[in-house]
Amino acid sequence: MNTTYGKNIKVSLFGASHAPAIGVTVEGLPAGETVDLQELQAFLERRAPGRDELSTARREPDVPEFLSGLTDSRTDGKPLKAVIRNTDARSGDYESIKDTPRPGHADYTARVKYGEGFDMAGGGPFSGRMTAPLCVAGGIALQILARKGITIHAQVISAGGVSGNEAVMRAAIAAARDEGDSVGGIVECMAEGVPAGLGGPFFEGLESRIADAVYGIPAVKGVDFGAGFSAAYMTGSECNDPFEVQDGRIVTKTNNCGGILGGISTGMPIVFRAAFKPTPSIAKEQQTVNLKTLENTTISVPGRHDPCIVFRAVPVVEAAAALAILDAMLDPSDGKTLQGCREQMDLVNAEIVRLFQERMDLSAQIAEIKKEQDLPVFDAAREQEILDKVCAGLPDDLQDYGKELFRTLMGVSKDYQRSKTEEDETC
Repeated sequence: MNTTYGKNIKVSLFGASHAPAIGVTVEGLPAGETVDLQELQAFLERRAPGRDELSTARREPDVPEFLSGLTDSRTDGKPLKAVIRNTDARSGDYESIKDTPRPGHADYTARVKYGEGFDMAGGGPFSGRMTAPLCVAGGIALQILARKGITIHAQVISAGGVSGNEAVMRAAIAAARDEGDSVGGIVECMAEGVPAGLGGPFFEGLESRIADAVYGIPAVKGVDFGAGFSAAYMTGSECNDPFEVQDGRIVTKTNNCGGILGGISTGMPIVFRAAFKPTPSIAKEQQTVNLKTLENTTISVPGRHDPCIVFRAVPVVEAAAALAILDAMLDPSDGKTLQGCREQMDLVNAEIVRLFQERMDLSAQIAEIKKEQDLPVFDAAREQEILDKVCAGLPDDLQDYGKELFRTLMGVSKDYQRSKTEEDETC
């Protein structure tokens, strides 16, 4: 089961709706980035269950515990890992329907793919509950982007077939809930301050990367950019965005392209919409089958469910967009600009720092073993073996530099080991 997103930043989700915990691992975050934990918690509160009369009655604190990757509220170059404890799960609600798949849910397809023993209580790993750790990663990405002058904001533009007025939308949701039903809706998202030049053609396209992240959100069934499907009904002269110069900057007079041309950002706001289907778990009776007896039957889904998830989905869409845009910003520059090369060098340096710390941790462990076994710190044969092995893959013009680097590293390691063992060097 693949629950990982990203090219330069790897975001991996783990856990399930009614497991002891859910969580996220993020690799590739730039080191030294400050994370405001209060701001992050406020962001998570916007998505959290049980905060609104139109959301599920399940109430979770959704406070992340950071196991690694943060030191004094700053990213430290190591993989960031956070868990969120599930404190209000009720798996028993699903025991009576484990063999009768809920229409519109992943119960049947998960059973086919993963087998009868796969835990789908509360939707398992397919549940919207998994968007909580996604928001941990996305919330951090939003803070990093904000310091670069990029802001991302989403809003509900339609729910229950009603557009515009939030009070009327909420009334439509309440009416569906009272009938034991549910409704869907549309979230629109805008990213401002994104520089021109991010992305690339075909599968490197910024639309593809954003859509990939947004489609990972449960219940999303459609994503469009700019004019979207309306562009199919326009003429070229209507759809094309004329260019002009404003204050020495090239802009477009309209933004039907949604801030992206040829998969590459134009510098205009990136605008897209995500269509969410109605929540499939509803109290209203529906037709289904019994997977064990292969007989037709009906189902009324018990438990606690949102009659519409679009309002809670707003921060999730922002999180997904932030991760996609930050990931694109970390693409190699191909050496085209000094600034691009420097940004890429910063990423390489952060990875070197992470690996250096990992190497020194191993050196400390080796020092303890040598002390216990009364072995000397210096081992000439081992050092030569390392030099021959690690430098073998380097091109000829880097061989001497590589050996010099590793001689320095081994010298630092020996000094560190001596500091741990307080042992004089012996040959």
